[in-house]
Amino acid sequence: MIKTAAIPITLVWLAFAINSCENSLSEVNDINKKFETTVETIHNVNLLYSDAAHVRVQLEAPILYRYKTDDPYLEFPDGLTVTFYNDSLQVSSSLTARYGIRYERKQETVVRNNVVWNNAVKNEKLETEELIWNEKTKKITSDKFVKVTTDTESIFANGFEAEQDFSRYKLRKITGTVKLPKQASITPKPANSQ
Repeated sequence: MIKTAAIPITLVWLAFAINSCENSLSEVNDINKKFETTVETIHNVNLLYSDAAHVRVQLEAPILYRYKTDDPYLEFPDGLTVTFYNDSLQVSSSLTARYGIRYERKQETVVRNNVVWNNAVKNEKLETEELIWNEKTKKITSDKFVKVTTDTESIFANGFEAEQDFSRYKLRKITGTVKLPKQASITPKPANSQ
């Protein structure tokens, strides 16, 4: 007799226990937010971007932070190196900077601090403190001091605008030009050559 009475009591207690553990959706979301990280960290970054099954760009960085906020962005606090490839997978140009940030919604990337872009095809080098890439307009700009070195001259300016692949560029407010001697070259010589 005690066994048959215990079964209904146990079922009532179990039903009460299950119903009393119910939380509202907002309470569950609040609890989840406490454990959700707003920053993802990636070490030793090596990203490849391709187009039509051809590798076009390789991005390398010691560390990448991805901020998952209302206005998400990527940050490269220890710098980055970007290598651009042609259709034959040969390096066409490269860019280095000590800091970078990409705003996802604005579709804008800013690189700062000792920015150097080398064009392997034209043997040109651009040096500045900041470049801004607007993905919507496909333009790269800077209003900072810029130095462009070619095989024959160095050009100094305050401002720069280029196509996103650096195929064409124009300098703003040129402040000076220095002709280089014929034996001068911006291409580093191998260590074992004299």
